Amino acid sequence: MNRTTLSLLAGTAALAAVTGFAAIDPPATTSAHTAEAAAQLPVERTTLLCPAPSISDIADTSYTSFTPVTQGTASDGKAQLQAATEQSADGTGSGGKKKAAKPVLTPKTPGTPATADTSGADGPAYVGTAEGKYAPGWTVQETTEVAAGTGRGLQGVNCTAADTDFWFPGASTATGRTDYVHLTNPDDSAAVVDIELYGKDGQLKSSVGEGITVQPHASEPVLLSTLSDEKQTDLTVHVSVRSGRVGASVQALDDKSGGDWLAASADPSGSLVLPGIPKDATDVRLIAFTTGDSDADLKVRLASPDGTITPAGNETLHVKSGMTTATDLGDVTRGEAGSLILTPSDQSVPVVAALRVTRGKGGNQETAYIPATAPVGTRATSADNSGKGTTLSLTAPTGTAQVKVTASAGSGGGTAVSKTFTIKSGTTQNVDAPVPSGLKGTYALTVETVSGGPVYGARTLAATEDGVPGFTIQTLPDDRGTVAVPEADQDVSVLQK
Repeated sequence: MNRTTLSLLAGTAALAAVTGFAAIDPPATTSAHTAEAAAQLPVERTTLLCPAPSISDIADTSYTSFTPVTQGTASDGKAQLQAATEQSADGTGSGGKKKAAKPVLTPKTPGTPATADTSGADGPAYVGTAEGKYAPGWTVQETTEVAAGTGRGLQGVNCTAADTDFWFPGASTATGRTDYVHLTNPDDSAAVVDIELYGKDGQLKSSVGEGITVQPHASEPVLLSTLSDEKQTDLTVHVSVRSGRVGASVQALDDKSGGDWLAASADPSGSLVLPGIPKDATDVRLIAFTTGDSDADLKVRLASPDGTITPAGNETLHVKSGMTTATDLGDVTRGEAGSLILTPSDQSVPVVAALRVTRGKGGNQETAYIPATAPVGTRATSADNSGKGTTLSLTAPTGTAQVKVTASAGSGGGTAVSKTFTIKSGTTQNVDAPVPSGLKGTYALTVETVSGGPVYGARTLAATEDGVPGFTIQTLPDDRGTVAVPEADQDVSVLQK
């Protein structure tokens, strides 16, 4: 959880609506007033961090911003995406000594995507800020195409909120891999970060990853191979922040089989869901790590279109404490949509996990990653979809659920369209997601839970170039566009004490 300082003079209700943090034990009272349920109010400010996109001179990157229309928001507001080095508290640029550069992207209205493009290896990290009607559910997708070389293919990542703790199972320092941890600091003071690497035999020895300073309004890419001389095929990266906060993502690049962004796993939990394995995956590798002091024994199940099955030969997974465990599941989906479900065989032990997914064969392979994720919840959004090459995968591991999927207007024109789907318990469905009528440009998909659940989701973008099946996968956790704000009464007695 973020380290948040609350000021009593700041106005608790408004602050809770912005940060989503409000939890106190109320004192005993003899008042006849009956407490009312907390109101769900739209957040008033959202900050997102986008890592520097590529080290390739032939990279082409697009940024797509989208805010779903949310009831109860203010009538005004703004959003913009700006280079991290151009950010400052007073809006005058880094250090307040120069005029801030023009934002690379400024959305015009909620409900319609806004896009921007960059190219080459010099693209900076970006800090995005949305306020008022643009803040609830604001999503920014960074998508990069690399035609050749290390990491060639399609790379995609959702720009993330700043936090203080991240787990990345699935990284590597093996020969042929070039993996970076990108750290972006959105604040006016420096952040101090520790990076720990855990392999098959435990933590890798390194003092270089301790006390890394990320300057204010700056981004720091850290090459994993500079933190340890050990060559490890499967690593879990732990990013913990001593002071301040950062956004963190891992860029995992392979010399032969492409690459993609590895987003952080969901918070450590005894049960995990990894949704949206492509039906044509030729190889799926599961990487897991327990963050507690005990070993974890997990049941491994696959939610398919017809129900939940146990993969032959991979019924269970034993994860030793402090050690990264990996297992090959092969072509586990066998031509059908699938999601992996991990549950404890015995006692519940906190675990993080991710899948490394491969499509294609031989020299035409491409890879992407699926981290364990939180459920869709009230609403989740995926930006940067096209009329072709988009697959929306939904799974309901524990109970039948109904969901509403809305395709927004296009960035260049088109009319929003909605459909409702029923996802049967224990199944995964690649749904026939709607496409805006008269589509021009790209569009966003918004998934809302109508009943039942929980539902987990992922969106796959695919684009084949010269026979190479480029693709990238982003999961769909709740966008946390609203926050519970408790009812409060004025108590002037505190001024008399």
